[in-house]
Amino acid sequence: MRSKKAEKIISEIIDQYAYADTSERPWIIGFSGGKDSTVLLTLVWIALQRIKNEKPFPYQLRRPVYVVCNDTMVENPIIASYVEDVLAKITEAARNEGLPVIVKKTTPRLDESFWINVLGKGYPVPNNTFRWCTDKLKIRPTSHFLLEQIDEKGEAIVLLGTRYDESATRERSMRKHEVEGKRLSKHNTTANTYVYAPIKELMLEEVWYIINSVPSPWGFDNSILFQIYADASADDYECPTVVTNKEHSSCGQSRFGCWTCTVVKKDKSMSALIDNGQNWMQPLLDFRNSLQDERNVHEHRMPERKNGQDAVSEDGRNYGPYWDWYRAKKLRELLKIQKEVQKEKPHVNLITNQELIAIQVIWSREMIFDYNVGDIYKEVFNKEISTSNIKSLDDTERRILKDVCDGDMSYYNLIDNLLTLQETKTLMISKFGLHNDVENRIESFVKEIEG
Repeated sequence: MRSKKAEKIISEIIDQYAYADTSERPWIIGFSGGKDSTVLLTLVWIALQRIKNEKPFPYQLRRPVYVVCNDTMVENPIIASYVEDVLAKITEAARNEGLPVIVKKTTPRLDESFWINVLGKGYPVPNNTFRWCTDKLKIRPTSHFLLEQIDEKGEAIVLLGTRYDESATRERSMRKHEVEGKRLSKHNTTANTYVYAPIKELMLEEVWYIINSVPSPWGFDNSILFQIYADASADDYECPTVVTNKEHSSCGQSRFGCWTCTVVKKDKSMSALIDNGQNWMQPLLDFRNSLQDERNVHEHRMPERKNGQDAVSEDGRNYGPYWDWYRAKKLRELLKIQKEVQKEKPHVNLITNQELIAIQVIWSREMIFDYNVGDIYKEVFNKEISTSNIKSLDDTERRILKDVCDGDMSYYNLIDNLLTLQETKTLMISKFGLHNDVENRIESFVKEIEG
């Protein structure tokens, strides 16, 4: 390898893995598929190869190296597809080479996914003052895996691809937790966890130099990653000045995140991808923009929070959860976009069937019976979706129920709603709260007929 700094980092990684730390604490690499985590894993991989080939047996590959990739379930589809291919290659190459590299993919809990919170529970989409997404979609899933390793091994070491050169804020944050003369620093939130940042001193140009000059040790084509960054780079992003191929004329340090991200004012990377030929993504960008633009529209929000507290501002505007009709409207729009996108990109799934099922469960628990996920899905796709193990009444049962209710649809709807509530509890594998839900529905019914 021609880069002296890269060689120095590899030597340091070998020393840290085989000599400086003789424990079997697992290494956990946070892998996003981006440039920094790719370089980090590349250098670690080369270090493991050299340990296997050159070092005496007692020091050989005794600790596992987990490559942990978190899927928020709303990743930019282009990045999600790329990462899926890369992880498959990593798994195959590690197995063929006999390296202790293990790929682990984490995802949010179903009840904490983006669409469950927005379309199911009616959470307003995130912004800078209510940024609920980072914790639910990113931190908790990976923290759960980390804690599992700590429970098993006692301690763990997290390898990060963070660099001083990223920003002044990043450098201050990194140096704040460092211990002078030590490679490892304590994790700022998780006990018995240490942080190791081998590439912290690399400059942006050096990162790209390694990507473009060092073949991927797991056999992937790094030019694909370079091209993704190039296509996603807006004019105001800094580009590397050192490249190894004259064809690599432009690239940036674009930030790839969730395609639904409303924390930033404008999704520059998705806009740039569209400008560079990914026209099928335009409906996604338009939908993302609509989520942002419609966030604080008074008519979309309820006057009370989930806990019953008042959610009306001094100027009389509502700031509670989204109304049920608005949730149903945005679900319909999302499914229409999915249908359209899948004509060109059949593998792209913007929302999963499990999420659709869970949204229906939440609507039923919140006494939302005017809208039905299955009906909306059928309206868009012209076919049925199984909205669970939620059992609906068949035609014979409905006819009997109508006869028993003597044609009174209010009583018929009440019983139908109560049966749905019971079935949703069964789906959630717990009947906790069923009694209160039934009481609330009956109380609501009484108020309706008395009113």
